[in-house]
Amino acid sequence: MHWGIGFASSRSCVVDLSRNQSISFGLWAGSEEPYTFYGDIIAFPLQDYGGIMAGLGSDSWWKKTLYLTGGALLAAAAYLLHELLAIRKEQEVDSKDAIILHQFSRPNNGVPSLSPFCLKMETYLRMADLPYQNYFDGKLSPQGKMPWIEYNQEKVSGTEFIIDFLEEKLGVNLNKNLGPHERAVSRAVTKMVEEHFYWTLAYCQWVDNLHETQKMLSLSGPFSDLLKWILCHLTKGIVKREMYGHGIGRFSEEEIYMLMEKDMRSLAGLLGDKKYIMGPKFSTLDATVFGHLAQAMWTLPGTRPERLIKGELINLAMYCERIRRKFWPEWHHDDDNTIYESEESSEGSKTHTPLPDFSFYSRTETFDDEGAENSISRTPDTDFTGHSLFDSDVDMDDYTDHEQCK
Repeated sequence: MHWGIGFASSRSCVVDLSRNQSISFGLWAGSEEPYTFYGDIIAFPLQDYGGIMAGLGSDSWWKKTLYLTGGALLAAAAYLLHELLAIRKEQEVDSKDAIILHQFSRPNNGVPSLSPFCLKMETYLRMADLPYQNYFDGKLSPQGKMPWIEYNQEKVSGTEFIIDFLEEKLGVNLNKNLGPHERAVSRAVTKMVEEHFYWTLAYCQWVDNLHETQKMLSLSGPFSDLLKWILCHLTKGIVKREMYGHGIGRFSEEEIYMLMEKDMRSLAGLLGDKKYIMGPKFSTLDATVFGHLAQAMWTLPGTRPERLIKGELINLAMYCERIRRKFWPEWHHDDDNTIYESEESSEGSKTHTPLPDFSFYSRTETFDDEGAENSISRTPDTDFTGHSLFDSDVDMDDYTDHEQCK
């Protein structure tokens, strides 16, 4: 028996996707509000396969087969849109005096996000101690970007503009201890990370290491494996096209990894033995750098960037651990006594604890990291300038914060 696939709408309409039909979804086609479709993908038996083929006209058999295959792919794409874009009646979002953070769904490997920019934005909110509510609805901003926020009915996208907006509206400023020269350096490093290093990570994640990335996606349903495959290969094509337009995608794989290594070595040299990139106190730059380095640290198993950050550039790994433990207390590893997994550890022994899907988050028992404006707190892991002496100051965070709070 042969089966057909269709889209059943609540508006008393059934579209047979297995035949020579087409549907125009028109999502975000020049409009700020996406078109919504409600219904289900259905399958129904076809009693007369020959009749269907005959109904397609006098085209050759291979064209008829192509029509049927195209219909099946269209049905799979419709289901993918249904799952990924959360096609359902939209709930009203009350953003009065509340930060609503729209971002991609959590992956299943225990990392908060496979997007460096989503992880950057959420880490920034935690660093600034701003309560926020997550919306994992997959809905892009009116500009087609992710992440984005809503606050008092205002929508802002682009992490740089979001941070500027929050600084203006809420008076937060993680860079108040930076001088003009340090602010200039911070912006230059941010652009290196977001406009250059990011693309090399995207290549490793969505092109060279696509099979492993596909395993990390969190999708459910009877066609989850197929949907993951479709999503990953669509993303791969988009990344390759945008990298080519950027210019970095015109180089060979070896050259792309060479550029990645130069960026990582630059970050390692800039960090040195300091606790954070710009000194003993964290700044906005740390949210940016962490959001990107965390991808190499925890989402690219067995790749060159992972081997580099956990090997020769170990100070970057320790830096990532410091930030993870301080600002992501619920982000656990199965063995938190080690900074990174040894190369000898077997693949079968690597398990991950899923990150809780908090719909609302606010830091509690926050210590004042800034302390007195003109005082420098000395602890066993700092020198007279307050700079960290050891990369192993991961375990000293609580002690340092407690001393600064006094």
